[in-house]
Amino acid sequence: MVRLLLFFAVLVGLAFGFAWLADRPGEVTFVWQGWHVETDVMTAAIAAVAGLVAVIFVLGVVRSIWNSPGVIGSFFGRRRREKGWAALSRGMVAVGAGDLSTAMKASGEARQILGTEPLALLLEAQSAQLVGDRSGAKKAFERMLENPATRLLGMRGLYVEAVRWGDGEAAARWATAAATAAPKLAWASHAVVEYRSQARDWMGALESIDRNRRNGIVDKQAARRQRAVILTGDGLEREQSHPEVVRTHALEAHGLAPDLVPAACLAARLLARSGDLKKATRVLEATWKLDPHPEIAETYAHLRPGDSAKDRLARIRDLVKVRAHHPECALALARAEIDAHDFAEARRTLEPFVAQSPSRRVCLLMAELEQNEHGNAGATRAWLARAVTAPRDKAWVADGWVSDHWMPVSPISGKLDAFEWKLPPEDVSSAPVADLFDEPTETLAASGSVVPLEAPKVAREAITAAVTTVEAEVIVPEKPAQETKPNPTVTPANPPVVEAKPIEVPTAAPAPAPTAVSATSSGATVPTAHANGSKPPEPVIPPPPDDPGTEGGAPMPKKRFKLFS
Repeated sequence: MVRLLLFFAVLVGLAFGFAWLADRPGEVTFVWQGWHVETDVMTAAIAAVAGLVAVIFVLGVVRSIWNSPGVIGSFFGRRRREKGWAALSRGMVAVGAGDLSTAMKASGEARQILGTEPLALLLEAQSAQLVGDRSGAKKAFERMLENPATRLLGMRGLYVEAVRWGDGEAAARWATAAATAAPKLAWASHAVVEYRSQARDWMGALESIDRNRRNGIVDKQAARRQRAVILTGDGLEREQSHPEVVRTHALEAHGLAPDLVPAACLAARLLARSGDLKKATRVLEATWKLDPHPEIAETYAHLRPGDSAKDRLARIRDLVKVRAHHPECALALARAEIDAHDFAEARRTLEPFVAQSPSRRVCLLMAELEQNEHGNAGATRAWLARAVTAPRDKAWVADGWVSDHWMPVSPISGKLDAFEWKLPPEDVSSAPVADLFDEPTETLAASGSVVPLEAPKVAREAITAAVTTVEAEVIVPEKPAQETKPNPTVTPANPPVVEAKPIEVPTAAPAPAPTAVSATSSGATVPTAHANGSKPPEPVIPPPPDDPGTEGGAPMPKKRFKLFS
């Protein structure tokens, strides 16, 4: 529309110009090389315009002839590039569809036509990854490093390749280089934090977290949580060597993440060691109020060394008042009551759990209660057999790995703050253990996750052994309890221990009627049976002595039952 208006404006201007010249006639005369020309002004103007048009036309023809080679070359070059871009598009679609032959053919064609075009290099690298050509993909990404425009893309590709093939050191090196070149690159910054955490470079991890927070890669809440996890991991390693420094870090971690149970327990232990029991109890009560946890109850009960079992029971009763209706409160209270030999109260505390579907922990507490209160071996064995197939209790779980203690970094994926307190899988033996340990990088490469710097070498054996076998000990007293003449070498506080072979724990069908009591080296007790099916004589279990902390007597060893959970 604008061009049309300009065209009409030019025509109107020419019309007015010629009309103006026509209204003012005149003569034009010039002499050149003997030529004498006379004409009117209108004719001279028309001749001048025609001459100008002719000059412009001649110049256009000359320029077209002069530029014709370049025009012809540009035409064929444009067609060639269009062919290359078509091959590139076809190759990208083939890579996405998993068409190996088409992707390789299109990659070679695009690479031949487009040369060092970044997308052509990317297609070549992705095609090599599709066929498992590690060296080809690596060379393609390394060529990207030569061009500043594709340098970060090359680093990202080399990082993903290192993760894909399980080269943790190379992955950490490329992630660090990318984070240095572009501090606001999210994937590189997150990877650096996790790799430094895996390497136990806690101070370096804290610096990376602070930098990510300043660059807006993580929000304030996430940065506070990560910092608390790092400080707790550092504190657990240096709890014995640098208690003063660790106490400060643990308190900071508790302030950053009050729901982080290991931080609260660490801070409370160090505060109690320094004599500040009041502050230690406040720290544990604050975390207990958010979410009761058995580790908090255990730490709370043993804040002051040397306390009797009844003193610990009184302390636990104060703790459970914070969240009186939580199930963990009742279990912690039952644990303390059994230790204090208040068996009647312990039985009343566990009665609501027994009436429903008791978990393994409840079954083990009941087995210990039956053994310590009545010495009833049959009831004890019944509860132990029931514990084998009972629902599992909550545990620390990360990436399918069940651990009896918290860790700042997952031993499977290397992820920071991966452990959660939750119910583990019911059947650990059916979990894809091979996928977790044989080729961990194949499942992580698609998302570019961090691959651990050092993969756990005995993880498979640890899981298998924990699920299928337990080390057992058979406790047999030297003489029956009704003997009047005491044996100076054998007392209830020091019963002889006879080691037995490991036994398999059934995971699907209930165990057959057990005939003996076996206790694990860590305090677990499981039923055993004779190989020939005969029933061995039942051991006579003497009644436990009174609590040494309240009424004196010989110290009694702790008899706690625990199964892998």
